[in-house]
Amino acid sequence: MAKIFILMGVSSTGKTKVGIEMSRQLGIKLIDGDDLHPKTNIIKMEEGQPLNDTDRLPWLERIRDAAFSLETKNEVGIIICSALKKKYRDLIREGNQNIAFIFLHGEYSLVLERMRQRKGHYMKEQMLKSQFDTLEIPLSEEDDVTFVDISGEFEEIVKKCIEATKLQTDDTKAYKKVAVNGINSLNLAKKYI
Repeated sequence: MAKIFILMGVSSTGKTKVGIEMSRQLGIKLIDGDDLHPKTNIIKMEEGQPLNDTDRLPWLERIRDAAFSLETKNEVGIIICSALKKKYRDLIREGNQNIAFIFLHGEYSLVLERMRQRKGHYMKEQMLKSQFDTLEIPLSEEDDVTFVDISGEFEEIVKKCIEATKLQTDDTKAYKKVAVNGINSLNLAKKYI
């Protein structure tokens, strides 16, 4: 059965770069969720305004529909999407039986440093702060989420993400697998509180 992997996290965690490399190595389709934003959202972000739930709704529906399209074609794919809140992830899950999330996470200072190194992206510092404020760390009941720390080298991050795709296609629960490695959502949440 096809599996759709949502590569999630705040801006500047490397979702696009990691997604491109995963797609290349695994030979699977990649959809950049930024391409699915309505024009009004892009304009708002370019002006440095954070998106609210009303802004995000049509975008999340497009993400969900893209996942459903891949699933109905029996294709394996990666969709890049911040998926910051549980209700956003739940909306993406609606009607999609084979969704799994890979959560790229890192300390605010690391992500901010990476954001400052990016050229030509519409994300501004205050918007990154807003994303961290909005972020709801997935808890254990979201057993379709695998955590990948972004503090390592790029190749290691990609390797862990590819391992996460294998975890999520096993019958085991990914949350338990990453908890064995000492990372779980409760420990991670403490870092941001």
